[in-house]
Amino acid sequence: MTAPGPHLQPDPNRQYRYYEFVMAAFVAVYLCSNLIGPAKAAQLTLPGWGPVTFGAGVLFFPVSYIFGDVLTEVYGYARARRVIWAGFAAMIFASVMAAVIVALPPAPGWTNQPAYEIAFGSTWRIVGASLCAFFCGEFVNSFVLARMKVKSNGRHLWQRTIGSTIVGEGVDSALFYPIAFWNSGLIPNELLPGIMLTQFVSKVAVEVLFTPLTYKIVAFLKRAEHEDHYDVNTDFTPFSIRV
Repeated sequence: MTAPGPHLQPDPNRQYRYYEFVMAAFVAVYLCSNLIGPAKAAQLTLPGWGPVTFGAGVLFFPVSYIFGDVLTEVYGYARARRVIWAGFAAMIFASVMAAVIVALPPAPGWTNQPAYEIAFGSTWRIVGASLCAFFCGEFVNSFVLARMKVKSNGRHLWQRTIGSTIVGEGVDSALFYPIAFWNSGLIPNELLPGIMLTQFVSKVAVEVLFTPLTYKIVAFLKRAEHEDHYDVNTDFTPFSIRV
C-alpha cells in the first residue's frame, strides 16, 4: 500500500483490477439517477411522520457520491477526477441523444410520444443545471475527502465520507435548484428553499445509511488493489484528466 510521504505521486502506468468496474458503476448510477429518477414523483408514508413526496432520483443519486468517496479514498483524487469527467461526458452524450430521439417525428399509429416527452424531454435549462451541479459538487466532494484523509492520517473514514458528502451535496443542491427552477414558473420561488433542504437532508441520510457498506467496499478494494492513496502533492485542478 502507498503511505503518506513528501514526494508521493500516483503512478500513471499502475494497473488495477477493479478501477474500471468502479468507474463503470459510477457512470451507470449517475446516468440512471438523472435520466430515470427525475421523471417520477414518489410518495412514501413514514411511521410517525406521514406521507413524504420526493423525486425518485433522490434514492440513487447519492450513490454516485458514495462511489466518488470510494474512488478518492482508494485510488486518489487524480483517478477520481478522470471518473468524474467520464460521467460528465456520458451525461452530455445521453442528453443530446435523448433530445434528438424526442425530437424525431413519431411514426403514424405510435401513440406514446407524450409519455416519452415527459420521461426524457427535460429542458436544456434543467440539463445544464444538472451538469453544473454535478461537476462542482463531485469535485468539491472529492477534494474535501482527499484533504481530510491527509489531515487525519487516514483515520476515521466515516468522518470524511459523511463530511465530504455534506459539503458536496450542499454545493450540488445550492446550484441545481436555483439554476433549474428560479423564475421558471415550474416551481414557485418561495418553495425552492424548502425543497432544497429536503433533498439535501435526504441525500446525506442515504450516505449515512450506506456508511457500513462503504467501509466494506473500501476495505475490500484496498486489500485487493494493494493501494491506499494519500493526496499529499496532488494538483487539485478539476480541469485535467492526467493522473
